[in-house]
Amino acid sequence: MNLSNRKLFVVSHAPFWHDGSTITERSYHTMYAALPAIIFGFFQFGMPAVSVIALSIASAILWELGMNCLLKRPVTIGDGNAAVIGMLFGMLSPATLPWWAVITGTLIAIVIGKQIFGGIGANPFNPACVSIAILMASWRNLFDFDGMLVNYDFAFSAAEPLAALKNQGVAAVDHLNWFSLLLGDQTGGLGATFGLGLIAGGVYLILRGFIRWEISITFLAAVAITASLFQQADPTRFAGPAIHLFCGYTLIGAFFLATEDSSSPVNTVPMLIYGAGCGVLTVLIRNIGAYSDGVILAILMMNIVNPLLDKIRPKAIGKVM
Repeated sequence: MNLSNRKLFVVSHAPFWHDGSTITERSYHTMYAALPAIIFGFFQFGMPAVSVIALSIASAILWELGMNCLLKRPVTIGDGNAAVIGMLFGMLSPATLPWWAVITGTLIAIVIGKQIFGGIGANPFNPACVSIAILMASWRNLFDFDGMLVNYDFAFSAAEPLAALKNQGVAAVDHLNWFSLLLGDQTGGLGATFGLGLIAGGVYLILRGFIRWEISITFLAAVAITASLFQQADPTRFAGPAIHLFCGYTLIGAFFLATEDSSSPVNTVPMLIYGAGCGVLTVLIRNIGAYSDGVILAILMMNIVNPLLDKIRPKAIGKVM
């Protein structure tokens, strides 16, 4: 029998049902969702912010193309994933980050955070978080927002809230209004200060089905609950939930970093545990750790336990006869 004329039944690995979405679609919708926060950063920080974002995205794409050529893999810059990684790195950075640090950061994110693990879908850690963590450990002054943004003339207190809380105590942030913080009246990453825009972008991604609500909501709920418990234990030392929710990387972490596909769980119960773990660790690092903002390290630590969490699966329907 001539097998070449027959249709062969081929069994491949899961998933077996395609929902029609693509990596390209997700990448570009993620960039659309981040636009309000980025545009606000442009207005707040001016042309230096534009330069950082532009260089971040462009250099991330070039590093991706270079690795594709070096490893003789198909060119993947068209799927937008490298552009998203570069965009997120830029959003987390101060508007005055030097050009060499931007290029180094995207090199770490693309080459170390993504490509050496096999490319998209194979990275166990969020690439942008890996890059920020390494830069913070190597050149901590680059992420001292008070020092990096000292020459800006803001209409509000220029002290970065979480740094002020860590160094000066609760009295330094008691006067801050949570709604003003939500509207971006704070210093920080050029795309991480406009909380209202980040929330709007996160809701958009959830409604469109590009991220799951379980991780984001449990992340924020865990931050609020843990901060409340600390405040009740010692209100003279620990700030309330509003400061922890609306300052630093909390909102960008909940909607844009912790929800990254490759490094987060796929099942519902693991998602809830993963999000809650990110939130609890964030507040623990801020309140009793060495860093004023614990979001990046919290997400990376939960990335480590993600494969174990995803072993928690619902029981199969039926019973053994």
